[in-house]
Amino acid sequence: MRYMLTYDMMEAARNTNQWMGASAQALASYPIFSMMPNPALNWMAAWGDVTERAFERMTAKPDWGIRTFTEQGRDHLIKIETVVEKPFGNLLHFKVSGRTARSRKVLLVAPMSGHYATLLRSTVKSLLVDCEVYITDWHNARDIPVSQGKFDIEDYTLYVVDFMREMGPDTHVIAVCQPAPLTLAATAYLAEQDPAAQPRTLTLIGGPVNPDAAPTEVTDFGRRVTMGQLETSMIQRVGFKHAGVGRMVYPGLLQLASFISMNAERHNQAFLDQIGRVAREEASDYDAHNRFYDEYLAVMDLPAEFYLSTVRRLFKGLEVAHNEFVVGGHKVDIGKITNVAVKTVEGAKDDISAPGQCIAALDLCTGLPDSKKASHVEPEAGHYGIFAGRSWRDNIRPLVLEFIDANSDGNPPAQPKAGKLNDKPIVA
Repeated sequence: MRYMLTYDMMEAARNTNQWMGASAQALASYPIFSMMPNPALNWMAAWGDVTERAFERMTAKPDWGIRTFTEQGRDHLIKIETVVEKPFGNLLHFKVSGRTARSRKVLLVAPMSGHYATLLRSTVKSLLVDCEVYITDWHNARDIPVSQGKFDIEDYTLYVVDFMREMGPDTHVIAVCQPAPLTLAATAYLAEQDPAAQPRTLTLIGGPVNPDAAPTEVTDFGRRVTMGQLETSMIQRVGFKHAGVGRMVYPGLLQLASFISMNAERHNQAFLDQIGRVAREEASDYDAHNRFYDEYLAVMDLPAEFYLSTVRRLFKGLEVAHNEFVVGGHKVDIGKITNVAVKTVEGAKDDISAPGQCIAALDLCTGLPDSKKASHVEPEAGHYGIFAGRSWRDNIRPLVLEFIDANSDGNPPAQPKAGKLNDKPIVA
């Protein structure tokens, strides 16, 4: 019960800060104070506005916000369809109504690392112009009843296997960050168990296939702490407020604290600047600060067994890096991948999954000819930029599409004219 108590204490602290922000904003905005204008009251209201919004977003799953697509002067509605529904995650399809289906069928494997799949919203938008886009939508562990059982990295891998089978062999898979080693293992699993269901290409973006290839603060932490320390300090039990009451999780609020601590000074300055903008009435609901932090602060709990098995087997045990990963009692051999083209993408300034960690996948693909291997290191790009920033839009995305076309049957598909999503141009 002590773990449940600490979980509820964190939620109570979050709730209290949200309430304090709302109270400060309401009090400082009281009409009678306008009789005697005071800059301190404006700053108090601004602090309350920013504080309430920040702490409220921590428990809300962001909306995809992808509703329309404009191409050649014609508007198309986008319908998000659930193709496969499972307890811990669904397979979604962004269907563009009234548009001829694109020949490129892309599966985005989203990370389960504390944020929702909506973190890849801009990635989805940029690919919708040229592709039929599918994505893995992982669920918040606190909302999953204990009766649904466990979910560790083997279960994650088998989910990816099922999603690949559902989509068929003409799929092009793009795994972003954390799922890169598990998606590589899932592809190898299919190569042995169901070769006909293998995807056409596999692109791994900034993932820790071999964490020891280039140590970072993340890998150093994984090496430094023991599994007992992690289980004692990081794992808590979901409280009575949620459907997953009693489930052991790595809370999203703890993960968020880790994210922020890595760049605390920059985040503090960002919020101070935003308070100033609100006080001067220069801010808006959808300005750059709010667009970023509405997504960044929205966190989800991870199943405890998934978090602990990730650290123990991928970072400490290096099971994928040493080609010793076991799924459902079957030892996966990555060398069995012989006809799935594999590309790795890394950022030269990635401080989470440093250059060298992801490209290690190519050395593991011993059965794959060099003609089906490719790699790219994006200069000046950090972790976020290689899948969602300008580096992705301007440089990496065209290279990935070129790689997909080069390893597709038949001629590359004709490129449509530039389209728009939500009335904002998408740069190809």
